Amino acid sequence: MMITVDRFRKILASAAVAGWVMLGVMPLPAQAATTTKSAKKVVVAKSAPPRAVAAAKKAQPKVAQSASRKAAVVAVKQPRRVKVQLAAGKSGTLHKVAVQRKVAPSAQPSVVRAAVAPRLSEGERQGLRSMLDPLELNSSVALVVDQDTNEVLFSKNHSAVLPIASLTKLMTGLVIADAHLNMQEMITITQEDVDTYKGSSSRLAVGSTLSRGEMMHLALMSSENRAAHALGRTYPGGLSEFVRLMNKKASEIGMTDTRYVEPTGLSSSNQSSARDLATLVSVAYERPILRSLSTSPSYEVDLGRRTLHYNNSNGLIKNPAWDIGLQKTGYISEAGRCLVMQAKVAGRQLIMVFLDSTGKMSRMQDAERVRRWVEVQTNVHPVAHARPQG
Repeated sequence: MMITVDRFRKILASAAVAGWVMLGVMPLPAQAATTTKSAKKVVVAKSAPPRAVAAAKKAQPKVAQSASRKAAVVAVKQPRRVKVQLAAGKSGTLHKVAVQRKVAPSAQPSVVRAAVAPRLSEGERQGLRSMLDPLELNSSVALVVDQDTNEVLFSKNHSAVLPIASLTKLMTGLVIADAHLNMQEMITITQEDVDTYKGSSSRLAVGSTLSRGEMMHLALMSSENRAAHALGRTYPGGLSEFVRLMNKKASEIGMTDTRYVEPTGLSSSNQSSARDLATLVSVAYERPILRSLSTSPSYEVDLGRRTLHYNNSNGLIKNPAWDIGLQKTGYISEAGRCLVMQAKVAGRQLIMVFLDSTGKMSRMQDAERVRRWVEVQTNVHPVAHARPQG
């Protein structure tokens, strides 16, 4: 009997399908579509068992390879979706079988965010946040002092020693100011200035060059960590000498609860009390450069190829209800939100200290609450002093 070419191709294709069925790769013939006369269409099995993939992989090395022939592809989709493609060449025979794993969009691996318990601040560890006060402040520690008379108007845990974060930079600025260094001298940010404590970012890239005065400006106004570190690193005698002078200055002005280990405040080992910080604010206020730079609303630095715009980290600076003479903010997880200020309230020059506050705006809210309280006390009846709890 004469067998035509088309008939011969159909026989070969049928034999191939039967072979795949016996291997377990193909489903029963009733579930699969047969090839057409063109022998170029594919056979698709919508739900082949997982062993189909293993069988296809096992059979792969035994199939001859040819660059001139079309290869058959077995694509596996997750979960448990197998697509089998059989492509026949001009002779009608099956060629190389390749296995390709593809993941459906819905099954793409996703980032799993594990819930991590929030890190406790030192104030919370000491139980200070559970202590109440008449003004219901968010801060664990607060102190309000009349700068002219040293009269304590309000106190809450004022002697507790806690990490002070970037309030450290106020002492950094004081040491620089009292050294009378050349503020026009250019300083370049190096790899040494990159944060190794918290891994925080900075807009001052390594290689950026600014004057010492500009570094001071960014450190005090925007709490720029690399700028503060560069100030200490380039101090005559180096960083270790600078830290020694920070501690010496603290001792000289009567800050008995204070210790510094670096000039930025990123280390939680930089610690002080509200009582000591009020002393620091009072002394720093006597330096015009510290008053001017810390209360600057904004500043731009020209780095040649680009210009960086910085804003003051204390939002109260731009509030017309406030007359602030000096300020500094700070935050690391161990310290909570911190703020120190010298401000004129109801005709009185006040020093305010807030430590270990919760929430981004909470320290500002505490300052507003104290300001209104002082205004009411001053204008309506004699000031009622809160008994120190520290």
